[in-house]
Amino acid sequence: METKEFAENMCKFLSDKKAQDIVKIYVADKTIIADYFIIASGRSTTQVKSLCDNLTEYAESLGVEVKRSEGISEGRWAVVDFGDVIVHVFNDEQRLFYHLEKIWGDGEKFEEQA
Repeated sequence: METKEFAENMCKFLSDKKAQDIVKIYVADKTIIADYFIIASGRSTTQVKSLCDNLTEYAESLGVEVKRSEGISEGRWAVVDFGDVIVHVFNDEQRLFYHLEKIWGDGEKFEEQA
């Protein structure tokens, strides 16, 4: 699976699981650590944890291995690293504080295709 297609699949999956304010940012021209950052919000610590756990299971079902993850157990800001795609799931307070979109660029807001 191509990196862009995988990133889009991750966005769609997060949307299907009711994540909010999903943004995909192409960062390959700014850093060597990934091609895409995906940023999303959960409404509670429980939802942040659940989104990450479910996202990990979904990626593995596609044959994509998690390289590393951090912060899932706290549920405030979790990072799931799939290599070329890194997913950040925040609660609202932490997302406003870190504001990764401002650091890395505005990116594309994910909108469900009808």
